Amino acid sequence: MSNTWKNVLKYAALVTYLACGESSSTFGQNYHSQVWNPDLGNGKFKNPIINADYSDPDAIRVGEDYYMTASSFNHSPGLPILHSKDMINWTIIGHALPRQVPEAVFSKVQHGGGVWAPSIRYHNDEFYIYYPDPDFGIYQIKTKNIGGPWSDPKLVFEGKGLIDPCPFWDEDGRAYLAYAYAGSRAGLKSVIGIARMNGEGTQVLDRGTIVYDGHELDPTIEGPKVYKRNGYYYLFAPAGGVATGWQLILRSKNIYGPYERKVAMAQNKSTVNGPHQGAWVDTPTGEDWFFHFQDKETMGRVVHLQPMVWKADWPVIGEDKDGDGVGTPVMSYKKPNVGTSVFPQANPQESDEFDTPQLGLQWQWQANPDGTWLMPSQDGKLRLYSQQPPAGSKNLMAAPNILTQKFPADDFSATAKIRLRPSEKDLGEQAGFVVVGEDYSQLFIRKDKGSFQLYYGSCASAYAGTEEQVKPIAILPEDFVYLRVQVKNGNTCSWSYSLDGNKYTAVENGFQAKPGKWIGATLGLYASREKQINDSGYAEVDWFRVDQ
Repeated sequence: MSNTWKNVLKYAALVTYLACGESSSTFGQNYHSQVWNPDLGNGKFKNPIINADYSDPDAIRVGEDYYMTASSFNHSPGLPILHSKDMINWTIIGHALPRQVPEAVFSKVQHGGGVWAPSIRYHNDEFYIYYPDPDFGIYQIKTKNIGGPWSDPKLVFEGKGLIDPCPFWDEDGRAYLAYAYAGSRAGLKSVIGIARMNGEGTQVLDRGTIVYDGHELDPTIEGPKVYKRNGYYYLFAPAGGVATGWQLILRSKNIYGPYERKVAMAQNKSTVNGPHQGAWVDTPTGEDWFFHFQDKETMGRVVHLQPMVWKADWPVIGEDKDGDGVGTPVMSYKKPNVGTSVFPQANPQESDEFDTPQLGLQWQWQANPDGTWLMPSQDGKLRLYSQQPPAGSKNLMAAPNILTQKFPADDFSATAKIRLRPSEKDLGEQAGFVVVGEDYSQLFIRKDKGSFQLYYGSCASAYAGTEEQVKPIAILPEDFVYLRVQVKNGNTCSWSYSLDGNKYTAVENGFQAKPGKWIGATLGLYASREKQINDSGYAEVDWFRVDQ
């Protein structure tokens, strides 16, 4: 490890200790990104506050702490939990769903399946998350400790196409569940439903009632969040489509309606397309704020924060300079007033030195992992044991054992020092660094004819089962190499490699990364083999570093 990176980690640990004291083990390390920091350091922030694919964000305040979760689709562990003290600086502190269910289904890669838009709530001294799987229904998990463990998923509302749940407990003790429908499974979309639940929130008591139809005015309405204020029930809901829509507010004196409608925020003349779907959160000082996403295609759906005010019992989100009641997203604004404390800057984790016995919280697999896939740290190096690809697969996108993390910014460089330690048997093993998506590219090491060789691979329309195209790049003098991808404008990738960590040789310039199914492109590490015996070789990743 270089002295520069040692100092970075020592500083992060010190900041964590000073900020969190004895609770530092709960809230993790205050990581400082070198590629995106929304805190401008002058009392203002810039959007997006998280320039990475934390899709369909939902957030709550509990006391002086803010917690966020997001969709995770087929990735495992799922349902990331992020923590902040000021709504600007966020740290990943865990995942609420260690493994997706049903296990037999999610042992295989299910692109676009799994965890869709969740809701997180705090009720009766417990944290609740309701999340949908569009192929099975709506699940509940809960815990008394945000750090976990969380309960096993409980199927609350069974049915295909049920998505985007949000629980609500009324003052009279009655419990409700708002939800929407995915047309691909249910044969119906653009409507919002309300179902009664039992008091524990573990089971619906009916099949629900449609309370709003958006076909005429608000097509593709979904993602409802339920709140109550001044005697009104509010449904905050995105409408108009993921990349093109607006933030709609519905209100009624009766939870079943009829509902009045009002658009609270739209793109207007801003550069933020489709500003919608998220969470209303307040501060201890009485301010109101709204989290939402912006679809940035290959980057995925990144998280923005907007000021919010109430006028005549309607929220206005963003800035309303023309006074028409429809806000416009801000790109920079004063930070939320959460009190008198100043909190250290922190960002979701990216780089990893693999020095701890637990895998970094930024990493997720393409499917439920097996214990034979990795050792998180062996003498400060990640060890990935080679795995056979699924039978009949023609490219990497069917491989469950790709260890991934999100693109962290529009412009960045990611470098991995990788070594291949193959078995003494000729198993056709390889170790690689890949930009994952419907189109993907990679650099990988393979031992052929007694020599370690470097290859470049790429695949277009990978989900359709097309074959990867591979070309040899160089014969390596040793079993290790530095692999680097430089990303510009969120999708243009340039690959290079180095034998000494200083001089890099260009391999491929201008590869256009593409998003996955409902997710942004990701960065992945893996080890694979063609044959199965009673043992395995492995890839050894000394470190993974994200910078400019």
